[in-house]
Amino acid sequence: MKGSVAYRSIQKRGLHIGLLPEMAAAVNPSTPISLDHDLGVLPEAGRRLTVAQYADHVDDLAARLWAAGVRPDEHVVIYKTANADHWMLAAAVSRIGGIVVNLSPALDPTTVGVLLERVGRPTLLSDGAKLDVLADVPLKDLTRRVITSSGERPGAVALTGLAGAPRVKPVVRPIDEAAVITHTSGTTGIPKLVVHTPRTQGIRLVPQWRLLSLMRKKETVAINVPFVHSRMVAAMSLALLKEYPVLLMRETGPAEVAEQFVKHRPAFVEALPNSLMEWEELTQDPRSPFGSVKVFSSTFDAIHPATMSRLLKSSDRRGALFFQIYGQSEVGPAVGRAYFRHSAHKANGRCVGWAMPGGAARIRVVSRDGHTPSETNPGYIEVAWDGIAKTYFGEQDRYDANRTGQWWRTGDVGYRTRLGCLHMLDREVDMIPGVKSSLEIEDVVLGRLHELTELVVVQGPGSRPVPVICTVDDKPLDLNRWRAAVAAAFPQLADPVQIPQAELPRTATLKVQRLALARRFEEQLQEQLQEQA
Repeated sequence: MKGSVAYRSIQKRGLHIGLLPEMAAAVNPSTPISLDHDLGVLPEAGRRLTVAQYADHVDDLAARLWAAGVRPDEHVVIYKTANADHWMLAAAVSRIGGIVVNLSPALDPTTVGVLLERVGRPTLLSDGAKLDVLADVPLKDLTRRVITSSGERPGAVALTGLAGAPRVKPVVRPIDEAAVITHTSGTTGIPKLVVHTPRTQGIRLVPQWRLLSLMRKKETVAINVPFVHSRMVAAMSLALLKEYPVLLMRETGPAEVAEQFVKHRPAFVEALPNSLMEWEELTQDPRSPFGSVKVFSSTFDAIHPATMSRLLKSSDRRGALFFQIYGQSEVGPAVGRAYFRHSAHKANGRCVGWAMPGGAARIRVVSRDGHTPSETNPGYIEVAWDGIAKTYFGEQDRYDANRTGQWWRTGDVGYRTRLGCLHMLDREVDMIPGVKSSLEIEDVVLGRLHELTELVVVQGPGSRPVPVICTVDDKPLDLNRWRAAVAAAFPQLADPVQIPQAELPRTATLKVQRLALARRFEEQLQEQLQEQA
């Protein structure tokens, strides 16, 4: 089976992640998969596998899960230490007809307990370390059974003790029924559980299949995104079906990343925007860790033009490009655009792109006040296509509130230019009176002050925009340089508040929790008023 044939099969029958490793092995069993860490569930497997070995491990784990009692249509919540085995275990659950529920290891015990209750007595697949974290959560009341992928705990079934279990035939879920459930970032509270079907997962591969076609040779694809995220499903699926060697990464520290990139020399890099910002220092590394990169790709959140420019200039590849995708868990990739080495620094970071060709999503901007949406009067951004998630698990009313017929309201505001480019200005909940776009301010100022590693503009007391900043090595900011950079362009800004980078509240995908920062200032104001009283 060739990759194109397998891809056409997915478009017809949907993407079943439990079958994907086997399909990829049929395309090319020798395609290598490299890891920057050991697998928790199979530490003896090593850090370099072939796709055929990978597929066999998934089949083995599926057999063990069946022996542990997991059956078709059952929800299996996977909450464990960050490790590439998460994706293998998810594929194994899917292979026997289970419904995968991916929970980020960054979630706190209280949130995990709430989500377990929402799912309704699922099987919990975890490990010793995370079960210790959940020590105060009443798992006996909230789950059907507990299975450990590594480590043993009283009352839990250990997969290690089920090695050699008889293999079982794969169970294929209906194309329009729940297959994989992921969760939103939780920037505004308890995360929502987003339900993906084989059909929606398969459709989301369409625009990205064409992007990977830019790579003519079978060169290494480096994937450094959370193993629990819906983006991981697309990234792994595309790389395996295209027969590209995969470097599957857990570590995000610049030193570790540089070592891996120097060793494997990836041509395609998929990573979080905030990880790429952290890696900017590697552009000065004499070993040129980004020298081999032909394509940088990112989604999840806005990324600043200055970051893209520095990364592209550190590539030695002719025609290197940065492809940014705008989307969200509920809709997948909505629009995208490419940035190039000699123009990225001049780009308008709020222009997130155009609709992608070939059956991809459609975009519209709807008025908020009865007037035509424009740069000065942005509207609601909405998306329509068959790749939209089926529902929010256990919160149908909340899902329905965001959907009007085929159109899904993203929660972002923006406008479209005469040429059709979508400009995303802000999340609706993050809008500040008198500020056109917080994200635009951040783009501009980060491009001017290279000593900043992060800048987040949030609403402070009196609705005034407060810039929260972090600097390289947390060094004190030169306020004169700050004023020179912002005084003329953004006079409405309050004085900057500097905090250590480690204190920024973040989601599992490293997005800054802006509302949490805003609440911090509100609480500080209330404390000051109480003291004065």
